Amino acid sequence: MRLQNAFPAAPALFAFVFAVVALAVRPSFAVEVERVISPKGIEAWLVEDHTVPIIALNFSFEGGSAQDPADKAGLTRLLAATMDEGAGDLTSEDYQARLEELAVSVNFSTGKDRFFGSMRTLTQTLPEATEMLALALNAPRFDVEPVERMKTQLITRAKRNETNQDAIAGLALSKAVFGDHPYAQPTLGTLETLEGLQPDDLKAHKSKLIATDGLKIGVVGAIDAETLKSVLDTVFADLPGKADLKPIEELTPRTGDIVEAFLDVPQTTILLSLPGLKRDDPDYQAAFVMNHILGGGTFTSWMYQEVREKRGLSYGTGTSLSPYKHTGVLIGSASTKAERSNETVDVMLAQLKRMAEEGPTEPELESAKRFLTGSYALRFDSSGKIARQLVALQNAGLGIDYFDRRNSEIEAVTLDNVNRVAQRLLAGVDPTIIQVGPNSPPATD
Repeated sequence: MRLQNAFPAAPALFAFVFAVVALAVRPSFAVEVERVISPKGIEAWLVEDHTVPIIALNFSFEGGSAQDPADKAGLTRLLAATMDEGAGDLTSEDYQARLEELAVSVNFSTGKDRFFGSMRTLTQTLPEATEMLALALNAPRFDVEPVERMKTQLITRAKRNETNQDAIAGLALSKAVFGDHPYAQPTLGTLETLEGLQPDDLKAHKSKLIATDGLKIGVVGAIDAETLKSVLDTVFADLPGKADLKPIEELTPRTGDIVEAFLDVPQTTILLSLPGLKRDDPDYQAAFVMNHILGGGTFTSWMYQEVREKRGLSYGTGTSLSPYKHTGVLIGSASTKAERSNETVDVMLAQLKRMAEEGPTEPELESAKRFLTGSYALRFDSSGKIARQLVALQNAGLGIDYFDRRNSEIEAVTLDNVNRVAQRLLAGVDPTIIQVGPNSPPATD
């Protein structure tokens, strides 16, 4: 979890490692994905590429921060922070020193639905890197001192968030939209819940969460299928076969609430939220294109043009789709002067209404599709990005041929598709509105 320890301090080796990462650039996003299954049944998706001697391995397990008990919010986040703080016979200091010596990176993180990990290594240190990752996953130590140190870091961040405008707005939005659902719990945790977490909590949680039945793996780089099979069994085959996860209910996000919070800062942060779509929804690609026109296209979107360019209300504004396993939300955001916050909200709401009632023009649709298909290659300009994409595709159940299908799916979106999904998501629904700032007034009709 400590970026400063991800690579060695030796300047020459440090520069070389980052150089090979930067050089792992592909002229096209067309990649060949191979399904690899190890002798012990561990599956991974592989993009073999010997352009540079580097290997990127990403993985995820089902079950993220939504699995935290209500009185232990932040437990999965602390687990991610401590998995690489000592393992096997290596103390935290020894483990991190060994990673530096090898120029190997091992990292863990969490979202609401899944727990993530990654490894980066040069081909010459693959055996040692494999051993280090296997230790972290199979035999983390959770010693008191590093656990307390990492917990203190999270508590410090939680304290900062109490006066961080964006964090306050985000937490208020989660509470308003998700109610008492586990998604409403802050992934970071709270001061109260973090204080109570202990090494035994981490050991018990790891035993429930880290298992092969919810495992997805993506690998990119200078490694062939046979070599990868050995790596997969060494790292993952000894993990428990089945996770012990609590069931998470499906959720329809709540709408129509208006929440304001006072904070003595120069501007007001605004968030709007409406129900969105899960990633496996048949309308998702149409919604993705619609969102680009509405607020996802930075300089060309309706939100940007109407809020910033025409009225100068905000330096930045936009919308995004956030799909989760059990729900989806569409979120709009802006930051503006407190005395103009109502005006800004009204302009943003007008764009939602315009999209629902009028929809885009054919030229706007074609422009959006050209951008979305043309920019797709940017997701494939490094080994690490492709490895993350491979895991994301598996998590969403999109199929091993999605890279080949994706642009044609975008190109197939019609004006009727966009208008239909705009009606579905935006018509007749009052968004939840969050305003955080100096004497932020509630939004007007």
